[in-house]
Amino acid sequence: MFTGLIEGTGKIIERSGGHLVVRAGFPLAAGRGDSISVNGCCLTLERDAAGGELHFFTLSETLSRTALGTLPVGASVNLERALALGSRLDGHLVQGHVDAALEVLSLGRTATGDMELEIELPQAFAALAVEKGSVAVDGVSLTVAKVGNESFSVCLIPETWERTALKERRAGSRVDVEFDILGKYVLRQLECRTASSGTLTWEKLSSAGFM
Repeated sequence: MFTGLIEGTGKIIERSGGHLVVRAGFPLAAGRGDSISVNGCCLTLERDAAGGELHFFTLSETLSRTALGTLPVGASVNLERALALGSRLDGHLVQGHVDAALEVLSLGRTATGDMELEIELPQAFAALAVEKGSVAVDGVSLTVAKVGNESFSVCLIPETWERTALKERRAGSRVDVEFDILGKYVLRQLECRTASSGTLTWEKLSSAGFM
């Protein structure tokens, strides 16, 4: 588990097949077998982080589902070590299991001066995007500001803008998105109940304890 509070960034310095090497841009105490969130994707260190080099093996599923498969050598990535049991949870619970690499539609200042990031929202994930709910974008814990028919938006505070790799994203870039795990479990429960009992109604929702 992670919190979505990025510790710092690193750069991809080598990739070959499933082998990925990232150089951390800050002191990162981690050893072989540790879980590291790389742009929101949970990866396992293959060796100690000597000299700041982080060596990972990426499965074909990882490369096909996340943006890690298309990021070039030299690209910046967000890094976070796994949450220690008993630590403060200042972000939200992030599994490091990316749902999809989604396209950035726009990134810029709003009329009020806020930095806003707009991301596509495929119909398959529409029910998981909730206004004022949590979402992880490239591993960063963010709050959904707006939800539209085909997109959702988040706003970036100056701290997030300065300390993460999100400032390098542009319209057309793909970002790794993980929707809130609580929403996914609720949605799955509703789907199972609907499949076993026919059409979903307000009465069924109430009897199941959701209202």
